[in-house]
Amino acid sequence: MTSATLEPILKSSHLLGIEGLCASEVTALLDLAETYVALNRGGEKKTALLKGRTLINLFFEASTRTQSSFELAGKRMGADVLNMSVKTSSVSKGETLIDTASTLNAMRPDILVVRHHDSGAAELLSRKLDCSVVNAGDGSHEHPTQALLDALTIRRRLGGFENLTVAICGDILHSRVARSNIRLLSLMGARVRLVAPATLLPCDAARFGVEIFTDMKAGLAGVDIVMMLRLQLERMTGAFVPSSREYFRFYGLDREKLGYARPSALVMHPGPMNRGVEIASDIADDLDVSLISEQVEMGVAIRMAVLDALARGMA
Repeated sequence: MTSATLEPILKSSHLLGIEGLCASEVTALLDLAETYVALNRGGEKKTALLKGRTLINLFFEASTRTQSSFELAGKRMGADVLNMSVKTSSVSKGETLIDTASTLNAMRPDILVVRHHDSGAAELLSRKLDCSVVNAGDGSHEHPTQALLDALTIRRRLGGFENLTVAICGDILHSRVARSNIRLLSLMGARVRLVAPATLLPCDAARFGVEIFTDMKAGLAGVDIVMMLRLQLERMTGAFVPSSREYFRFYGLDREKLGYARPSALVMHPGPMNRGVEIASDIADDLDVSLISEQVEMGVAIRMAVLDALARGMA
């Protein structure tokens, strides 16, 4: 059986964001990812579902977890995987994104995974290329596969999303992870809170339909999941916080602040972590409360599920 003969999961031939997905599509992706969790934990980790297909990873920003997990996902599914180095490509010589798209299109890939510093870059490429495009993070817009792997992690541990309260804490303003998670968690029935200093909240945060807190203790009161975000200093053009030390004092997750959440509360972080800035090491490394390692494992399974789902629409 080939991927093209399997039951379709996504209405679109691209995955550009959580926005536009319906709850049934999300559930189908999570269910499919469960099969890849089992595969990845077995002795034989490979399938030939993408044999003969070409996957290109095009990352304009540095990445460890996302790029390596897409590469591993593609190889485990039998695809030919090419990691394009932007630093040594024509992009570094001034080539435009449109010209890059034209060059890539001539190579006839089947799936392009792209991370770019500009919001909307993935959507632009999806209109210029004949292949499927996966958004691996565009500016401060979206990072759909991160939200999907977070959802898979939560569902595996807690069984679902109904009646859950999730606090997303930290640099909301610059975070594409926050935006994708807000959309997905709200779509699936969870209650979402944003916890951050006023300087790190979007001016239109209220439009997301979430609760907003500028006090960490009040924001964490009674929550089931605490999702920490790093300070994205590379996207900041001014002084958004007094200092890293002061930030940790008021907004870093330590035992005292975590104590305001439910006793059974679990902690997540998309990485990379800044220990002692947004999270204390004793919490990050505590396997009784931290889901961080599990998030990394689920990342490979989700990305395999996404590649599988997109391949189902290919001729």
